[in-house]
Amino acid sequence: MPDQPRVAIVTCTAQGLGKAIALRLARDGLSIGLNDIPSKKDALDEVGRAITSNGGRAAVFLGDVSKQEDVLAIIDGTLEVLGGLHVMVANAGIARPAPFLEETLESFNKVTSVSATGVFLCYQLAARKMIELGHREGRLIGASSIGCKQPLRGLTSYTAAKFAVRGLTQSAALALGTHGITVNAYAPVVLMSLGSSVAYTDKLDDYTDLAFDMSLPFQKSSLSPLGRCGQPEEVASLVSFLASKESGFITGELDDAISIDGGAHMD
Repeated sequence: MPDQPRVAIVTCTAQGLGKAIALRLARDGLSIGLNDIPSKKDALDEVGRAITSNGGRAAVFLGDVSKQEDVLAIIDGTLEVLGGLHVMVANAGIARPAPFLEETLESFNKVTSVSATGVFLCYQLAARKMIELGHREGRLIGASSIGCKQPLRGLTSYTAAKFAVRGLTQSAALALGTHGITVNAYAPVVLMSLGSSVAYTDKLDDYTDLAFDMSLPFQKSSLSPLGRCGQPEEVASLVSFLASKESGFITGELDDAISIDGGAHMD
């Protein structure tokens, strides 16, 4: 009998980077469990239709990754509908730019609950299920950022969360290697995407290190020697490799996050 298709969950897939990752993994032949918050259901359904109309398999699961019961429901639903779990892409993350002295505790907790706690829950609960199912080539992949390697002015909670993802990825890689599960993270800088995790405002350049011109058709960025922002599809190509069987000897990679930043940060 032919092998059953591998199954991936990708969080925050209604738009932007998550959508690009889901579409790329579907083209790679994986069945995709799509997740986003309830307010994005219509957009999420469109991504699902885009996959199924091209012969792929997809199922939609609404939920908040900062809540354990929601992540469990996403995993259980994926198993029930798509029949397995081989790859978890913990892509969800948010940012609320603000000067350090003005950031509120409410804002800090909200950003870290999604961007750090959400990754922890996706990693841990998916790993438990992969071990239970006997999958020895499981892949856990997390969304980090250039912010995991250097602080970003005006993005305190975001930077803290991305440093946490760095530690989570490294710790999980150490813990899960004996189960054949690899754990890696990708670290993009600003992406040319409506769904980028940074909420653009008129005052963004006044108090952050993210200087670029949103009015241009191909956004420029002073952070990158290439002088441009990244494309979601460029990041999705790396995630495609990390999700593949060919990446099986890469885990806790380097500083645990592969930079996709046009040279904005060089180790």
